Amino acid sequence: MTAAPTQPVTAPMKSFPKPSQLTVPEGAEGWEKLYPYNLVFQNLSGAEDEKFWFCDSQHWPAVFKPFETIGGEFAVKCLGQYNTRHLLIPPANGIEFKIHLGYLYMSPVGVPPEQVAARVPEFERRAGHYFQNWDSLLEQWKIKVRATIDEMEALSFSSLPDMVPFEDIVTGKAKDGSEVLMENYDRLIQLCYQNWQYHFEFLNLGYLAYLDFFGFCKEVFPGIPDLAIAKMVQGVDMELFRPDDELKKLAKLAVEHGLEAAFSDTDDVEGTLARIAAADGGTAWVAQYEAAQDPWFNFTVGNGFYGHDKYWLEHQEIPLGYIKDYIRRLGEGHEIMRPVDQLIAEKDRVVEEYRDLLDEEQRAAFDAKRGLAATAYPYVENHNFYIEHWTMGVFWRKVRELGQVFVDAGFWGDRHDMLYLTRGEVRDAIFDLVTGWAVGADATGPHYWPAEIERRRGIIDALSTARPQPALNTPPAEITEPFTMMLYGITTEQVQQWLADGEEGHDGSITGMAASPGVVEGIARVVHSADQLGEVQEGDILVATITAPSWGPIFGKIKATVTDIGGMMSHAAIVCREYGLPAVTGTGNGSTTIRTGQRVRVDGNTGRVEILD
Repeated sequence: MTAAPTQPVTAPMKSFPKPSQLTVPEGAEGWEKLYPYNLVFQNLSGAEDEKFWFCDSQHWPAVFKPFETIGGEFAVKCLGQYNTRHLLIPPANGIEFKIHLGYLYMSPVGVPPEQVAARVPEFERRAGHYFQNWDSLLEQWKIKVRATIDEMEALSFSSLPDMVPFEDIVTGKAKDGSEVLMENYDRLIQLCYQNWQYHFEFLNLGYLAYLDFFGFCKEVFPGIPDLAIAKMVQGVDMELFRPDDELKKLAKLAVEHGLEAAFSDTDDVEGTLARIAAADGGTAWVAQYEAAQDPWFNFTVGNGFYGHDKYWLEHQEIPLGYIKDYIRRLGEGHEIMRPVDQLIAEKDRVVEEYRDLLDEEQRAAFDAKRGLAATAYPYVENHNFYIEHWTMGVFWRKVRELGQVFVDAGFWGDRHDMLYLTRGEVRDAIFDLVTGWAVGADATGPHYWPAEIERRRGIIDALSTARPQPALNTPPAEITEPFTMMLYGITTEQVQQWLADGEEGHDGSITGMAASPGVVEGIARVVHSADQLGEVQEGDILVATITAPSWGPIFGKIKATVTDIGGMMSHAAIVCREYGLPAVTGTGNGSTTIRTGQRVRVDGNTGRVEILD
């Protein structure tokens, strides 16, 4: 009789803190009362202290003000509905989410193994309909998204008059106009929610098409690098890059007309445009500049999830400054256009290299799956322009209009102060405002909200002094959920690296995802927010928690990108590949380990970053 095999002895798995174990920053006591009850950890079921949660600082890198939770709530809820109720994706339901110490945490909801097979036929029927009619359905999608935006644009918020118009008396209207203020607020929220539902109609399918191709390649090409698979769908035309492309065309036109001197002070928008208009050829340039604004200036240097994000349309010193920099680079002989031809040539080379290894039957499957992935792939980035940028740009503008109505009524001092209220509180404040107006007495708001907003502002500022814990509770032994790995870069290795944060590597290197190929050395520039983009110098290596797709205009300046967050299909990874920049994503601690001014070596082929100083 032989002895039973000895089980390997493993070290106890490390854990992240439980939510209740994290220290509340001084001055942020009572922070949880700022948010709706369902968004904060209360551990009523006992499960919140057991599930593994990770912080989605890829999409929400800053602390939420109460009103700003709308982006997180709508996005994650609508993502879930398409997985769980629309498409019945066999292995994946939605994502639970909570706010802790001001940051958004997620916990993917899997499908019990015994239920996976039963979902397959219905999933194939529903997904098949989309894949078979992709182009026509996507065209319909653009029409309905634009209709939502147009309706949102038409909403108006203005102060109520001293008396209703006499015409309303004559016609028997019998309403005072306050109902419009309330209806428009409710409609604004509904329209925002509507476009967030549309947002995910195609997005998960785009990821699924790529994941299907990815899985096929891993099966038939054992050992194929993830980056090689990503190269096989690169070099596509994406609408997300149109805003940046429009600026490049305007820079070239300015050089053609000799308008360089007019861009001496782009912070002075009116003066810059006046100098251009007065110059020879300036009228034609201004006409093209104005034509580019609709829709391409509905673009933010942030990601659209925060009320403070600056949009080109309202802050034209931003696009004008980018154009000025492109003019400088043209004058120095730089190529400012994306290297699309090189990307396509490399894609074709890699496709043929691997395709030649297959037999005829495998080749047919390879062509079909790669073709589907390439068709769906652009939407993975294009939706950002339509929803996060365009829709949310209009939404935040209307929020500020309503905020100004309250300023005029003395409820608070700045139109942005409304962001410190929850959506429900804003509705209550509207009724408070119109009630005081209607009865001819003081509303309560001017006596209540100024001090309360300042109290809340202090809490938000205090929460913002601390970086979020990357994850909470005990992680699983292995991360297998494909969306979590592809989008967020949350892999088993990444989690282990987070747990080891603070334990220096023996060779001073940082590791992450090999997200975009190439090897370069340069000086690091650590950027924590879009407001710091003006600090980026020619030839820098950008190091950030995460990059936004809208940072494209600085990609022509930098040599490479390193991010803390993000997987192979994250926005940062895709944008860097399309701009031909080496990138390592999902390092976990790159932006806190590397310091501005240090010399670093970025290897986008292996996912390794070395600090050379």
